[in-house]
Amino acid sequence: MAKRNFNDLLSFVTVAREGSFTRAAAQLGVTQSALSQTISGLETRLKIRLLTRTTRSVSPTIAGERLLNAIGHRFDEIEAELDGLTEMRDKPAGTVRITSGDHVLRTILLPRLTPLLLDYPDINVEFDVNYGLRDIVADRFDAGVRLGDTIDKDMIAVPIGPQLRMAVVGSPAYFAATPKPRSPRDLLKHKCINQRMQTSGGLYVWDFQRRGRQMNVRVDGQLIFNTSPNIVDAALAGLGIAWLPEEEFAPHIAEGRLIRVLEDWCAPFAGYFLYYPSRRQPSPAFSLVVQALRSER
Repeated sequence: MAKRNFNDLLSFVTVAREGSFTRAAAQLGVTQSALSQTISGLETRLKIRLLTRTTRSVSPTIAGERLLNAIGHRFDEIEAELDGLTEMRDKPAGTVRITSGDHVLRTILLPRLTPLLLDYPDINVEFDVNYGLRDIVADRFDAGVRLGDTIDKDMIAVPIGPQLRMAVVGSPAYFAATPKPRSPRDLLKHKCINQRMQTSGGLYVWDFQRRGRQMNVRVDGQLIFNTSPNIVDAALAGLGIAWLPEEEFAPHIAEGRLIRVLEDWCAPFAGYFLYYPSRRQPSPAFSLVVQALRSER
């Protein structure tokens, strides 16, 4: 079924409310003759008279009154919604949903968004802490935050942080009982703290690079976690060697609670990116969130 054009209904509502073709034509921005033809065409299509015309006034017929009562308020609701959209443009509001890991949430997202949220109390942000590669379109997220080399090519990717490096660490107590590894292969002789990938269910392979040489190691140990804070806690407790982005260990390394090893095997790589599908008209709230998170590298 072909969709109907409702312009003639809007013209009818305007004439019936104004009680004048002249005033209604001025309000709609059309000529009086064009408006008269539109109403005549509507009456012909419906096969019923909607307006009673005299030389001095225009008033709805019984059928016209019924139609006006049935549809008039709906046009009012549409106008109100359109006004609301204009207000959103001028006064950003609404909820922006972002999925990310917990560390980047604590260290980048929340600190950078705090000033924005204080300045725009009508903007809400919902965070989903998740280490899996979520389908942000299917799961109805506005954006996600992941490392640059894990983002699909059809996404817009905005850098929100500097390059990163991985770090291999253990506690002083652990290394007091076990010699420090000198090569990634030496990790096979150690208790290592593994992390399970939420997307595939497998364990992360620890990958290293030095002077163009790459080495991947599948480590073993007593503990497996799927979130990084637990890995940090286990390393601090002396339960094995851990491997995470260096920033997650930084304060503990600085204060001597963890010892870094194999540093020359940990090359820098692309850091965190905010990614989202292409959109021609993003909401003002989302645009402000992207602007607040964008890293000037």
